[in-house]
Amino acid sequence: MRFARAVSLLLLCAALPSLAQQPAPYVATWESLRDHKVPQWFQDAKLGIFIHWGLYSVPAWAPPTGELGQVDWNVWFHRNPYAEWYLNSMRLKDSPTWDHHVKTYGASFDYYQFAAEFNRENQKWNPQQWAQLFRDIGARYVVLTSKHHDGFTLWPSEVPNPKRPGQRLTAERDLVGDLTRAVRAEGLRMGLYYSGGLDWTFEPNPIALRPEVRSTVPQTAEYAAYTDAHWRELIDRYRPSLMWNDISYPRTGRILDLFAHYYNTVPEGVINNRFGLPWADFTTPEYSRYDHITEDKWETCRGLGFSFGYNRVEGPEHVIASDKLIELLVDIVSKNGNLLLNIGPAPDGTISAIQLDRLHALGQWLKVNGEGIFGSRPWVRFSARTSDGVDVRFTRKGDAVYAFFFGRPKEIVIPNISADSGTRIELVGAPGPLKWTQKGRDVVVIGARPAGPYAFALKIAPLPYQLAKE
Repeated sequence: MRFARAVSLLLLCAALPSLAQQPAPYVATWESLRDHKVPQWFQDAKLGIFIHWGLYSVPAWAPPTGELGQVDWNVWFHRNPYAEWYLNSMRLKDSPTWDHHVKTYGASFDYYQFAAEFNRENQKWNPQQWAQLFRDIGARYVVLTSKHHDGFTLWPSEVPNPKRPGQRLTAERDLVGDLTRAVRAEGLRMGLYYSGGLDWTFEPNPIALRPEVRSTVPQTAEYAAYTDAHWRELIDRYRPSLMWNDISYPRTGRILDLFAHYYNTVPEGVINNRFGLPWADFTTPEYSRYDHITEDKWETCRGLGFSFGYNRVEGPEHVIASDKLIELLVDIVSKNGNLLLNIGPAPDGTISAIQLDRLHALGQWLKVNGEGIFGSRPWVRFSARTSDGVDVRFTRKGDAVYAFFFGRPKEIVIPNISADSGTRIELVGAPGPLKWTQKGRDVVVIGARPAGPYAFALKIAPLPYQLAKE
């Protein structure tokens, strides 16, 4: 008996150091929340898949007006190319979307009647196929729209909508849960988007001008309690690795309690900057990117075309070309960013051929060149340009620098670097070292024969010295 007690004490003493090393629980203060550090998995991930899927996937229609940032805000909402904004667009009675809706479904067809077809069609969906696709193309995490601006949830929420008594605006199938399990089975992280700022079941007035986006955010105690309860439900039920909120959040929401609860539940989780509050793990430029290396983590989100939700009107001319998609990813990574690349599935979960084409092109390229992308960090500078006008981007990983060329220069020259005599330069994806020579302020690489039509990468190790431009 004494021996058993002694063993128990020894085991307890052995456990004490590990118990002491456990991080203290977060509390509902900004001081406590700011102790949270961006986890290494998110720093290393570089590529995530965004999924906009919901009732708007049924009509799947928007005028392909142009890319966000390239269209005058005075006309943007009336000719909104975001198909996921279908409800708002059809509420604007002088919009092309309203004309399309009347001609296709009739003026009396209510938007939420699309729920019947969406619920019927998504029964055909195989989440494992999505998860395997995302893994195969090299994505490290996934973010699904759990609730978009229309207020329809993709999980069977138990939180009743006070504005729609007796109407259940939730998916019949637990789409969030099914995808979460499939994604994690493939070794990927799962995150959830939630529209905290806009919910058109609470606000019936359409948004016609940019200032109205913020002014139509519901600020009632009723809506704040509703959003708080939704986020709590998502955290407790699915443990998302990302809290990806959108537009903003009601001012009376219990946000400090919510964030502390999230970090205590998912210590390696991350929170985006779209709560409209003085704290975030990362920022989220949309259809844009920073023009410099940033110390703080960031993530660009964008669709393959002009829309996030599936838009059957979009053709090849509206979708980013494969070479530009690859260059976009490299440019973002060189500046300490991630790319959250969106797909818009049909109601039954099918992904259009043109979206699959771009995903597969990116995935095939990453199979060869991903070693200079995943797990990398920015170098001392992110870019250079060869004498014949080819753009170059740099990343760093361990004791190596990777130089990505966005074209085929006549002579492969890495500008403004100095390499030691023992430096090894390789063409990523090809065996063996290349010959090179220091020519003044540049390194000239000899004998590299890049395969394929897209960007190619050189691995330079050990780290070369940067030469300042005169």
